[in-house]
Amino acid sequence: MITKRLESIGEHPERLDAVLVSHEHSDHVKGLPQIAKRLQCPIYITELTEQTLDWGKIEPRLETFQAGQTIDIGDIAIDSFTIPHDAVDPVAFRVRCGGLQAGVVTDLGYMTESVKHKIRGCDLLLLESNHDLDMLKVGPYPWFVKQRVMSRVGHLSNHAVSQFLTTEFDLSCRWLVLAHLSESNNHPEVARLFADNALRNKGAVGTRLVIAEQHRASEVFEL
Repeated sequence: MITKRLESIGEHPERLDAVLVSHEHSDHVKGLPQIAKRLQCPIYITELTEQTLDWGKIEPRLETFQAGQTIDIGDIAIDSFTIPHDAVDPVAFRVRCGGLQAGVVTDLGYMTESVKHKIRGCDLLLLESNHDLDMLKVGPYPWFVKQRVMSRVGHLSNHAVSQFLTTEFDLSCRWLVLAHLSESNNHPEVARLFADNALRNKGAVGTRLVIAEQHRASEVFEL
């Protein structure tokens, strides 16, 4: 999937300098062994997360780190930080290069104060807006899964994102990309409506809102 997405925007997968892993859930690591075998680029992963994976006969090029550590890859500095999610050692990332910053934050049950601090000042913020609470409650998931999703180690709802945007969103952010939308319990236009209203209430006239899709690459952002 990663290789196809890269090729769709004119990038060659073989040019990847590294792959960063946020946590071990299958929707994030399912293709990791194939990537390790084909591309043989370094895979940055926390020690605890790596211990949950089965590489089979593949010998990946692993670079382990601890949550909170800064990773240097070429001229890019990547700050890792802990997030509240029901994984063994989940992290999110803030990428810094040339005075610009981008945050990549998905799979978290709520916005902790430390997460808010880490994403402050980002020029681009990719943030989870996983589900609509009403859609989730009447949706197809079993009740125990619904409870997990809504818990403080689950996923951010449109409502939670809206609250954050209204109260604590950094107005210097130029792009807000909503990601990790559930296909069963959300809709892009519902997520957009929540975020649009919140950004308007905040007065974020300089922020462009983008909804990331699941089945194709997003546009390329020129910071």
